Amino acid sequence: MIANKKSILITIAFLDFVLINVSFFLAALLSQPSEIILARNYMYLLLLVLNFTWFFYTSASGFYQEFLTRPFPIQFYNILKLSFLITVVSVFFLFFIKEGLYTRYFIILIGFLILLTITIRTMFFKWAFKVLRIKGKSIRNLLIIGTGEIGLKFRDIVVENPGFGYKFVGFLNKDLTQDAVGRISDLDKIINEKNAEEVVIALPNNSMENLDEIVRICNKNAVRVHIIPDYFKFLSSRFQISTVSNIPVITIRDEPLNEAIKRFIKRVVDIFFSFLILVFVLSWMFPIIAILVKLSSPGPVLFIHERYGVRNRKFKCYKFRTLDHQETADKFRPILKQDPRVTSIGKFLRKTNIDELPQFVNVLKGDMSIVGPRPHAVTFDVEYAKIFEDIKMRYKVRPGITGWAQINGLRGDVENEEENNKRTRERMKYDLWYIENWSLKLDFQIILITVWHMLKGDTKGI
Repeated sequence: MIANKKSILITIAFLDFVLINVSFFLAALLSQPSEIILARNYMYLLLLVLNFTWFFYTSASGFYQEFLTRPFPIQFYNILKLSFLITVVSVFFLFFIKEGLYTRYFIILIGFLILLTITIRTMFFKWAFKVLRIKGKSIRNLLIIGTGEIGLKFRDIVVENPGFGYKFVGFLNKDLTQDAVGRISDLDKIINEKNAEEVVIALPNNSMENLDEIVRICNKNAVRVHIIPDYFKFLSSRFQISTVSNIPVITIRDEPLNEAIKRFIKRVVDIFFSFLILVFVLSWMFPIIAILVKLSSPGPVLFIHERYGVRNRKFKCYKFRTLDHQETADKFRPILKQDPRVTSIGKFLRKTNIDELPQFVNVLKGDMSIVGPRPHAVTFDVEYAKIFEDIKMRYKVRPGITGWAQINGLRGDVENEEENNKRTRERMKYDLWYIENWSLKLDFQIILITVWHMLKGDTKGI
């Protein structure tokens, strides 16, 4: 199966190589007469440079890593960066050789054609593999060791996403339980019985005493091993070692946004994109939505709610009103699925997340960021604090319109109290993970995935 995956990777890389070269010649032919182009040697030198650019960029950036399971928005983002890089290299090359052959149309065309062709290739391969795997082809039998929360969640992800290419064949556990097909001590026998090709170890940290033996047995059977760290134990694993005079100091949490320059960069990006949204989207959309909200039910157009922001400061958060009757939020009453309080236009606004657009005003004011932990209403925050005592760690950064927890399906509340408490704790942990692992690249990926879910109408993911 590993060899098959490598063959697919080589095929995809070779196809991209062909597409880049075809895009180059097509852009040249469309921008200049062919008899002039074929007579210029500079064209072939530039083509060679662009091929090296493609090769080194894809190798250094891991462009083809996880090409079968990586979400399409992230793949598109990487394709966008590749086409932009090739465009920039073309501009600099033509500038330095002072070649007048290639017009600005060539520069625009080559970037556009590479973006278009590789995007189409990506979409086709994702569709083809999804179809094949739904039909039971190109599937890897997967065995999960550990029936705890991590193992169960990974099983659910594999079962719900056949396009990932895994067939779950069973759990192994230290003791024989109802969920398990055998004990960890039976691993050698179970691998052969189930024809397992990959094993995921999802054991808590205090149950890793058999790790060496598990890996040895998997290696003996040529089975690929994956280890999922105990997520809850490693929640604060980002630490920093420094010294004060000659005394070593360990900082348990080291958030990237503690650095002023990174906060400045994030703020500049927030202001720039918020300004664009307000000018080019909300300026014409606001009156349309305002009329629809007014027609759907009496009351104000905007719902202005007090919420917690950075450093635990309260601010007024803006949303388009989606309920028949806006409560004063003096009690904990979250909006659930099929909530009768939601108006007809409110259902559409919430499904598409258009109701959140006025929060770009909050971003411009500095109350919020485009990406960050979602802000909680004051009364809700008091209730959530009873479930997750580290909730105030979220206030180290500005709250966001979208966030890491939201794109991972942890938006909102559910009716069952026990399940809701579980989701709340998980959502908080995702928020803290984002704070500890922030990067500008991560923000752009979250934005792209959010837009992708909105276009699909997938409210579970945002």
